[in-house]
Amino acid sequence: MEPIGYIESCFRDKFGTPRQPGLVKKAWAQLKIRADLQPEESLQGLEGFSHVWLIWVFHQNKTARFHAKVHPPRLGGATMGLFATRSPHRPNPIGLSLVELIRVEKDGIVVAGADLVDGTPILDIKPYLPFVESLPEARSGWPAEVAQEPIRVEFTEHAAKLMADWQKRYPETALQEIIEETLKLDPRPVVYRGYEAGESPYRNEHAVRLFDGDIHFKFVGPNLVSVHDILFTHN
Repeated sequence: MEPIGYIESCFRDKFGTPRQPGLVKKAWAQLKIRADLQPEESLQGLEGFSHVWLIWVFHQNKTARFHAKVHPPRLGGATMGLFATRSPHRPNPIGLSLVELIRVEKDGIVVAGADLVDGTPILDIKPYLPFVESLPEARSGWPAEVAQEPIRVEFTEHAAKLMADWQKRYPETALQEIIEETLKLDPRPVVYRGYEAGESPYRNEHAVRLFDGDIHFKFVGPNLVSVHDILFTHN
């Protein structure tokens, strides 16, 4: 299979990219369709749908061996059968994301709520059909049984000023909302959790890259994140 195009995403690195679609509702992504697929023709009619499925490839999955049991972050180190999870480390590294369709363009689409790192190969687009795919009675298995304490996000005065200046360059993007929703998901690997009261910056201080900025943050408590700096990568 050949990709129909590659995602341009606000999430530039794998670290910090949401693990599920829709969790960061304003997360911006754009897909340009290959010219030989005649996007002006092949996208006709898609504008009538509010959401679409994206089928894609975990192109940064470097796992060489198959593991029948994996460690979902929500389980805090416990294991679960691979096929009962959304782990990227699969026999066939294929992903499936339900995203909001913002608009159809001449040569592609713009979506929101994507859980895709920049450069992700897209294999297909399919319209979401709520009358056959929405099942309110469906069970959600073990994730529904895992208690999650809500996380709060605060900005230092320095970071808040940088945030305000940064927002002027992206007037149509809810930058602060994207940052807050991303950090509330706790992007840290499991091995780095539990050191909130420690003095080790290696374990407790992290950065998420969003558009052209690196958001530096640390957990100042188990459920409180402080954004203390934003470093920009543009010239």
